[in-house]
Amino acid sequence: MLRERHVIDTFKLATGPLVLGLIFAFGAVDRHAPWIYLGLHGTYGVLWALKSRLFGDKSWERPCTPFRFGLLVTGLAGYWAAPIVLILGGAEVPPPLAALCIALFGLGVFLHFVADMQKHASMAWRPGTLLTEGLWSRTRNPNYLGELCIYAAFATLSMHPLPFALFGLVIALEWWPNMRRKDASLSRYPAFADYARRTGRLFPRVFGPRS
Repeated sequence: MLRERHVIDTFKLATGPLVLGLIFAFGAVDRHAPWIYLGLHGTYGVLWALKSRLFGDKSWERPCTPFRFGLLVTGLAGYWAAPIVLILGGAEVPPPLAALCIALFGLGVFLHFVADMQKHASMAWRPGTLLTEGLWSRTRNPNYLGELCIYAAFATLSMHPLPFALFGLVIALEWWPNMRRKDASLSRYPAFADYARRTGRLFPRVFGPRS
């Protein structure tokens, strides 16, 4: 049975070969930025597939209906806008900006994967409890915050507004509604009101009240 994670994982793993093919097809072999992009986004695709295999999100185990398949393919293909405009546009990325993108990517990978691993362990060892420790102590969605850093790095490296616009649509149409639905679901826990008071929905509430 085709599941949503099969579609997502396939797109993630295909990113590296796609970018490599674009580099050679459009004569970008001698440019630094496309290779940096390949190293970052290609690695992320492999890491995502490993995460999906080892401690994946159960919500992606749903059967993939034709409608959801179309939505997933459309949304995932939009993530390839960054390497396409970077390679076809021929823009040269200033070294300081490239360094910033690499640092942002590293921070994002840490937040995204550590948060997902922490959630996976909590659900396995403490099912039915509200996760409020570690990366989840100041933001209710550290995994989304990590992905935000990762894709912001990719968009910035592209030196083009299109990836930012497409990523903004994903946040508005997919991420934000998901975060609101999750808050509504977690509100069944008696401790959630206090937890929500001292955390941010996405960005950490660094100076908020402590428990």
